[in-house]
Amino acid sequence: MILSENTESAQNRIPSTSTPICPGEWPGSDTAHLAILGYDPFRYYTGRGPIESCGAGIEVKPGDIAFRVNFGTVKGKGSVFDKVVVDRRAGRIQDKQVLVEAVNREVRIDGVEFILGNASGHRAALVFRGENLSDRITDSDPKKVGEKVKRVKALDGEAEFIERSHEVLDSHPFNEERAKNGMPKANVLLLRGVGKAVHVPSFEEKYGMKMAVIAGTTLIKGIGRLLKADVIENERFTGSRDTDLELKVKTAVESLETHDFVLLHIKAPDEFGHDGDFEGKKEFIEKIDSAIKPLTELDFSKVCLVVLADHTTPVSVKDHTADPVPLTIVCEGVRSDEVEKFSEFHAYRGGLCRIRGMDLMNIVLDLTGKAKKYGA
Repeated sequence: MILSENTESAQNRIPSTSTPICPGEWPGSDTAHLAILGYDPFRYYTGRGPIESCGAGIEVKPGDIAFRVNFGTVKGKGSVFDKVVVDRRAGRIQDKQVLVEAVNREVRIDGVEFILGNASGHRAALVFRGENLSDRITDSDPKKVGEKVKRVKALDGEAEFIERSHEVLDSHPFNEERAKNGMPKANVLLLRGVGKAVHVPSFEEKYGMKMAVIAGTTLIKGIGRLLKADVIENERFTGSRDTDLELKVKTAVESLETHDFVLLHIKAPDEFGHDGDFEGKKEFIEKIDSAIKPLTELDFSKVCLVVLADHTTPVSVKDHTADPVPLTIVCEGVRSDEVEKFSEFHAYRGGLCRIRGMDLMNIVLDLTGKAKKYGA
């Protein structure tokens, strides 16, 4: 959901469908958001790691090698690579800052600097920093329980880091206490989604607009920080089904007083899609319908409102698909059409027809009087 300052007149709204990346390409939330914001993912996306690391509060620099991380649970004897993953989320552990601090304090790798950052839930992010580091590295996460931790290839320091961090975590008093209480130890770091950080122009540098991001997920906050936007934090923005929708919307409206562009992200429908929960997804979308009412009451002679999904997550598939997503733009000056309902079954008839995610910012700039003439 995007709000942007508008300078046009004559109120209208127009629906459409959007292909987040390109026809047939299954988008991730990361690549889809980059495209929606006008950043070519084939140019700026090297992997999810750098974005997650930004979201975890790490200052990522060009050349850094970054990973997504799960705190997981392994059991067995011998090296960490001989042990079996019994829980990829360590019981969906939440309060793990003490473990993050222990790894940063106690693990040392010769010739390589690293930073482990805490993220939401069982997640974390990891950055390696040094000279001539390669991002051609395999994951350590087997992505299935019952399998051994994968022995990574290409970067010796990574394998050493996994081994040493396991030693620190497995014997940590916090984990010993969890084990006494019948809870799984968070005793292994499972690495995946490696990417090499590249220079990405800030949103203000690219568009001349100051952006605010309102989100609960580490990933979307990471995109905001990557683009040097103001990420508005609140513990009630959870990025899950218990998020405070009304507060998010209220914050978005208030942010229009201080920012030219506001990105409001709501995650929960995607969670229900991954869970295959049709009724849960339907009920939450109905909650969204009610919560966003203040957005429909904005002055559209001053504001351009765009409502869309970053990708589809059908409950029948339980994963992202390449299907086009419904999209609608509301502001004065938009050429309207005969479509009266906003849904995937109606939006495809809209006057904008089907666009790519990369087309959206050009359309918004045009409607808000911020586009520049191309040619003489």
